[in-house]
Amino acid sequence: MEVCRRLRMSRQNFYFRRKQRERRGLDEDLVVALVQRERQLQTRLGTRKLCGMLRKDLAEAGVTIGRDRLFEVLRQRDLLVPRRIAEFPRTTNSHHYLPVFTNRIKDLEVKKPNEVWVGDISYLRTKEGFLYLALLTDKASRKIVGYHCGDSLESEGCLRALEKALRDLPEGASPIHHSDRGSQYCCHRYVDRLQERGLGISMTEVDHCAENALAERMNGILKSEYALGREFRTKADAHLAVDQAVHLYNTRRPHTALKFRVPAEVHSLAA
Repeated sequence: MEVCRRLRMSRQNFYFRRKQRERRGLDEDLVVALVQRERQLQTRLGTRKLCGMLRKDLAEAGVTIGRDRLFEVLRQRDLLVPRRIAEFPRTTNSHHYLPVFTNRIKDLEVKKPNEVWVGDISYLRTKEGFLYLALLTDKASRKIVGYHCGDSLESEGCLRALEKALRDLPEGASPIHHSDRGSQYCCHRYVDRLQERGLGISMTEVDHCAENALAERMNGILKSEYALGREFRTKADAHLAVDQAVHLYNTRRPHTALKFRVPAEVHSLAA
């Protein structure tokens, strides 16, 4: 009997440890994606600084990783910054920094829809890996005017969310696009598209959370009130949940700031 009990516990322990390994692998994939994103802007940024910079993103995704573990993950993925052997004079600077912009909405009183759009990216956990949700929200109406959920942290997802928002933008409207300074929003393709459509560009400067509070709030609402913060079984399940959450939020969730009207109503009346 004692042998059976030990065997039963060992089997349980085996499956528990396997699940832990699978989750750790998914967590490490997210860490690597975030590091690679930041390295597009700062190619030689060290691991200690990355650990502090990525703390907010990792906490939002429910990932806990210490500095020593981060070093180990980056070492295994060959992402540690190599030591410089020697410095030689350079005649060409091959590292081009992406453009950044000042905060144009800090003291701006927004009175109607399509004056300011705020953008941000959130993380969705699935058993098949992480998904990245790009959101564009109208500051006045609180409506999600564009979104895209995809597998990559690259700029393509943000561009698709932007294109969705632009399709419904009334003729003559030119909102200011406000975001943090993430590489997705600073990249040339994204900036060029904004300028091509005549949208103003604004970015956070110091306190990125406070300066983009509405976008941060949107992520919290979708995760807490519409269950996007849970772990999904498949990526297909997560995609379906995102579509349902955005639709319900836009059409059925009243806001006190909107005098208990829903975002879609306020947005459409103003348009």
